[in-house]
Amino acid sequence: MTAIRAKSHVEIIPTGAALGAEVRVDDLRAIEEAAFKKIEQAWFDHSVLFIRNQQLGDPDLLEFAGRFGELELPARSRIGQPWIPEYPLLTCISNVTREDGSRTGSLGNGEAVWHADLTFLEKPPTGCFLYGIEVPETGGNTGFCSLYKAYDTLPDDLKKKIEGKILIHDHTRNSGGELRPNMPEHLENPEDNPGARHPIICTHPKSGRKQLFLGRRPHGYIIGMDYAESDKLLDELWAHTTQEKFTWHHTWQVGDLIIWDNSCVLHRRDSFDPDARRILHRAQIKGPRPQL
Repeated sequence: MTAIRAKSHVEIIPTGAALGAEVRVDDLRAIEEAAFKKIEQAWFDHSVLFIRNQQLGDPDLLEFAGRFGELELPARSRIGQPWIPEYPLLTCISNVTREDGSRTGSLGNGEAVWHADLTFLEKPPTGCFLYGIEVPETGGNTGFCSLYKAYDTLPDDLKKKIEGKILIHDHTRNSGGELRPNMPEHLENPEDNPGARHPIICTHPKSGRKQLFLGRRPHGYIIGMDYAESDKLLDELWAHTTQEKFTWHHTWQVGDLIIWDNSCVLHRRDSFDPDARRILHRAQIKGPRPQL
């Protein structure tokens, strides 16, 4: 049931890092349109937002995410059906197993490296929404990296090397590095690799700012280059992009909602005790094709 919209006080507090801001608001389920628009603009301005002390059920999470854009189905789960059957537009990020040993969610202790989500698609998701249901007492924090700042500070020689270049975002392997069904282990010509072709330098459709668009480092290939030269250039780009000065790290609490712009941000998870429970629910909204 949709809550009655009420006039809400919204405070935006930048983290002071390269990106990110805290949104202070009482209850996301009940904010009126003016308050929502303030939050939406803060998302455009800061790329990542965190909002503490929320009590969101799955319908609430979907309703709030849907105010930012059209909701999109998540990637196919490893079990071949939605992790949350009642709400197939959500996915569950979890390291918890049931008594019979079956998984309650995807990834577990995985994705501890910098990446953006689903960039092998022609139109990767733009908005990602992650809500903390159970989190470890320590560890398991999520880091974010600004692709705006990385582009703005590129050395001139490196910027010149990537101008007009197109990167193949590999689709042969999943986020855990496992070969997808019916995908080739190795192709002699890297230009035959399945996956979307996106420009390395893009223009953000909302902010109009230039940025890098890198996806994931493994198995990436810059079209038209010798494979070894492509690897060398990508290594240079990733070393520059993932410098600590371009990042901010969120320390999770139960009831936190993180919103990030998948088109201009990389993210990663810190390690944590595998015996500690970690359960988060995630929604995403559709994005446009990355453009020069």
